[in-house]
Amino acid sequence: QVQLVESGGGSVQAGGSLRLSCAASVRTFSRYVMGWFRQAPGKEREFVARITWIPGATAYADSVKGRFTISRDNAKNTVYLQMNSLKPEDTAVYYCAADLNGFGPRPREYEYWGQGTQVTVSS
Repeated sequence: QVQLVESGGGSVQAGGSLRLSCAASVRTFSRYVMGWFRQAPGKEREFVARITWIPGATAYADSVKGRFTISRDNAKNTVYLQMNSLKPEDTAVYYCAADLNGFGPRPREYEYWGQGTQVTVSS
């Protein structure tokens, strides 16, 4: 069983930055693909970014490319999402997800999920 706890959400003005963290309680954290998803009110959960166990193997949604950066620290069992140049349309609950095999952008490919952290960007 993997438990994921997100932190770092909050309110920020457009153009600002936030860094989200997701701490995982699992001994083999380095073997997991870690993803970030988000869900805005009335919308489906959507892929934001993911990182595998291979250094540099990252993927991003087109809407966040060049603004968001996903990284991981295996020694701390933590994955991060650095969000820069935030826009009002980035407002959503952000979820951390983990899976041993998932590589793609679909939520159903990830077995474990955190509770989410709210990000609100005002114009």
